Amino acid sequence: MQRRLTTILAADVVGYSRLAAADEEGTVSRLRALRQELIDPVIAANNGRTVKLTGDGRLTEFASVVEAVRNANIAPDRRIEFRVGIHLGDVVVESDGDLMGDGVNIAARLEGICAPGGVCLSNAAYEQVRDRIAADFTDLGEKELKNIARPVRVFALAPSGSPDKPPPETLRVSSLPRKTGEGGEGALPPRLSIVVLPFANIGGDPEQEYFVDGVTESLTTDLSRISGSFVIARNTAFTYKGKPIDVKQIGRELNIRFVLEGSVQRGGNRMRVNVQLIDAETGNHLWAERFDKPLADLFDMQDEIVARLANQLNAQLIVAEARRAERAPHPDSMDLYFQGMAWANKGVTREYFTQARALFERALALDAVNIDALVGQARVDVETVGAGLTDDRASRLAVAEAGLTQALSLAPNHAWAHTWMGLVYTHTHHAAQAIAEYDRALALDRNFAHAYSGIGLAKIRILRAAETEAHILEAFRLSPRDSNAYIWAMLAGFAKLHLGDNSGAELWLRRSIETNRNLPLTHFLLASALVHLGRQEEARTGAQAGLALNPSFTISRYRAGVPSDNPTYLAQAERILDGMRLAGVPEG
Repeated sequence: MQRRLTTILAADVVGYSRLAAADEEGTVSRLRALRQELIDPVIAANNGRTVKLTGDGRLTEFASVVEAVRNANIAPDRRIEFRVGIHLGDVVVESDGDLMGDGVNIAARLEGICAPGGVCLSNAAYEQVRDRIAADFTDLGEKELKNIARPVRVFALAPSGSPDKPPPETLRVSSLPRKTGEGGEGALPPRLSIVVLPFANIGGDPEQEYFVDGVTESLTTDLSRISGSFVIARNTAFTYKGKPIDVKQIGRELNIRFVLEGSVQRGGNRMRVNVQLIDAETGNHLWAERFDKPLADLFDMQDEIVARLANQLNAQLIVAEARRAERAPHPDSMDLYFQGMAWANKGVTREYFTQARALFERALALDAVNIDALVGQARVDVETVGAGLTDDRASRLAVAEAGLTQALSLAPNHAWAHTWMGLVYTHTHHAAQAIAEYDRALALDRNFAHAYSGIGLAKIRILRAAETEAHILEAFRLSPRDSNAYIWAMLAGFAKLHLGDNSGAELWLRRSIETNRNLPLTHFLLASALVHLGRQEEARTGAQAGLALNPSFTISRYRAGVPSDNPTYLAQAERILDGMRLAGVPEG
């Protein structure tokens, strides 16, 4: 059985049964003429292959998504309109040349939801043409397609000559001029595009082959959950198994930016897994990691390794894209988004967040509903409130909530959007709703470590701080080197302070500062813990470190932002504030 990655175009005539009932002979004649005189020649000119005809419809294969979309701009007879669905995906090639599989099914489902005279593209297809076709697209958001397991993000190409504009809640994407390379037009790889090559089984032990393949397959699935990612299907990736690897050639063949390769080696009662992320264009190694663990239940080990890899790769891919975006002479909306994320991940300070927000604003100026930029901007606003960097809490949270509501209306299954909405609820006296949002994020991605940390904070708000540490430890288990690990450690220390465990608080808060000192609130919380431990001078040093990062922080600002009216919670908060006051934090 042969498989390949290809572009599928599914099309049929709008209202064919109605047209045929009114004038069967005339309709068939006109359709035949359209096929012979226009459609077939255009398909041939654009390197397409008609797989099969289905009465009034057809299934066509193209080597390039760009060529498929060009072909979709057929001007039909004034009374015969077509619907067209286009998808880039993995297919099974039958012995007679027919194509089967999810790649074909998705194209057919996309055709079924198209407007008359329109074209619908999957996100995978859209990423191939967004910068190379001079046309306007409308982002229809994620759609549930019949008999397709996961929602598919859909983009619509407006009918040729249509004066209609998309409704205000949809995204209008203005395509840039086509990009050309040395040999003319070139199809640049999509952002966050990656293939997970089959891991090598060092030693060749056949008993661990299923474990090695399982890591590859599970990692492929989990990486596909990253927002905006394009991950080559497992079956295509496995065609490279056991073959010599030329990373640059693989990058050209699959039109991707990144290659992940790895190996698994078993020695005695231990298992070692090595992985490395490679830039497919240059062949440069971008990141490497090693897992060396005692041999236990292989399936449990596989889950843990995959979870950690997926979380770390999410951050590493964003770093790589941000570096690439910095070199772009004319950055587009997504280039600016990745640069904004790089600043936001540096630390929770006014300087970093000002830089990040400015980049997200520029991204949204180019693309008013760039979903990831909407979510990034909301993140900056809600974390600014949570870190005590502003007195303007209400408006910041309102803007964040509005942006996230818009993002979720376009992409209901955006795990990050649910997570930051959870934080909005946490800071607005709705901790129970916050936990529901975090649970939704975990339902979308079981390895979403950030949702566990959010639940930990929400539990503090509802006087269940004793449960917080377990949630934080789960976040660390899933992503021990996460860029947000210092925030998680701060939250665990914060919970200990609310419980009156000053020594436990000190341990977690120092761990946070050692990881990343650019979170002023951590220094203030540590100062409070040290005061209650009777270490006044150390406490003053901690308070001064916090004020150096956030000179405008005051006791009154913190008190005004306490998101609870529960007497017990307020008493716990006042105890923390008393410690800060004695450490030298100004009253305000």
